[in-house]
Amino acid sequence: MASVLVIDVGGSHVKALLSGESQRRRAESGPSFTPGQMVEAVKKLAEGWTWELVSVGVPAPVRSGRIVRDPVNLGTGWVGFDYTSAFGKPTRVVNDAAMQALGSYEGGTMLFLGLGTGLGSTLVTDGVVQPMELGHLPYRKKTFEDYVGEAGLERRGAKQWRRDVADVIERLSAALGPDYVVLGGGNADKLTELPPNVRVGANANAFIGGFRLWDPDAPARIPG
Repeated sequence: MASVLVIDVGGSHVKALLSGESQRRRAESGPSFTPGQMVEAVKKLAEGWTWELVSVGVPAPVRSGRIVRDPVNLGTGWVGFDYTSAFGKPTRVVNDAAMQALGSYEGGTMLFLGLGTGLGSTLVTDGVVQPMELGHLPYRKKTFEDYVGEAGLERRGAKQWRRDVADVIERLSAALGPDYVVLGGGNADKLTELPPNVRVGANANAFIGGFRLWDPDAPARIPG
């Protein structure tokens, strides 16, 4: 298989891993982080690596390989940016939660929830990955993301945040009926107890998903 560079863009960090390597590399991102800055940061991170294909996971809605709205927790300019030209190699761009979901999938119907700066969400049914934007739906006085994202954790404290996460999992599971739920994102490991049929996915799953984007034999696919 061709060598693949996988890039996982988050609200606080951008991470990169090359297929065949064991150690990911990361740099800081932030609320003003632009795609141009991302490419520059990744090229510095990837010094000494060579690759033939690129996968990019971005915390924004993506349709048919194109970002349709700038990320809420990053800077502007992501829509319409030419990622293939910027990296000089064939590049596939997907929603970051969808990429991690692709790497976490083990069959059946799976709900993936990414607990990071915001709330990523993806449903995978019979091998088809469907990115969702559940985090921005109304919940209590704000949105799901306002309660279980990073800001909610800082505002309400870990104990109450865990209760909120459990409630959100219960509500979304009741609505979508998954066989199991996988939690990812930087804050998933802060949970001390998990409901039945819920597990925390490995941090490496985002990169596995990025590699699977180019694998015709992967157990799931992202339409488009």
